Amino acid sequence: MVKAISNTGDAMQQLLDIMAQLRNPEGGCPWDLKQDFRSILPHTLEEAYEVADAIESDDRMQLRDELGDLLFQVVFYCQLAREEGSFEFADVAQTMSDKLIRRHPHVFSPSADEAELGTSALDADQVLQKWEAIKQAERDAKHQHSVLDDVPNALPAMQRSAKLQKRAANVGFDWPDVTPVLANMAEELEEIEQAFASGDKDHTLEELGDLMFACVNMARHLKQDPEQVMRAANAKFERRFRFLETQLVEAGESLESVDLERMEAGWKAAKVAGL
Repeated sequence: MVKAISNTGDAMQQLLDIMAQLRNPEGGCPWDLKQDFRSILPHTLEEAYEVADAIESDDRMQLRDELGDLLFQVVFYCQLAREEGSFEFADVAQTMSDKLIRRHPHVFSPSADEAELGTSALDADQVLQKWEAIKQAERDAKHQHSVLDDVPNALPAMQRSAKLQKRAANVGFDWPDVTPVLANMAEELEEIEQAFASGDKDHTLEELGDLMFACVNMARHLKQDPEQVMRAANAKFERRFRFLETQLVEAGESLESVDLERMEAGWKAAKVAGL
């Protein structure tokens, strides 16, 4: 039986040792032995979203468990890399430490002025500007030619859209405030209507994409994560639809037995109830 331990370093080493044993050809786990970088990728994405769910539900014990599951994914990748001789967990941790120190000079190597004023003199926006400048310098050192280089293709489309827009905004390609963003959204909606009226489905979908891109831009100008905005909208829809279902059941009805007008009445009742 594996004993629980409290020391952080010992606990981390124990986890690494467990992972190594799971991948041991002699006595290891058959499922873990079959896995590779690509096969565990879907599990990693799933665990990241489960962390998000735990945070949004304000369940700290669930969050602790989900963070453990996500950490296990990191350990798994590091074990695979160790076996092929490319890197180990210690390399990942050291790389992250070096990056954090490099990207926080105001904390770890402040200038004379910053040291005199204290890091509290920098607000969050100034810190972000410094962070982006340092990241751009790192991209330059890698001879990347576009400010859009290294935005991962594997990101969810809405999240990638926000990152692309942010990169462009960092070099001045952005509207100064929300007003023209709203005008752009109205313009894109009008273009969807025109494309739809023409019967051109492909053009309609293209314009729909433009509107969704504009909506992401709106969220960014409001300093909100569009993915979180969409998750909140999904949650609201779910609350209202479940309310509608419950209302119908209590009235001896079902979704399949009522018309859209009856459903709409239940939906409006959910809104009145503040859901």
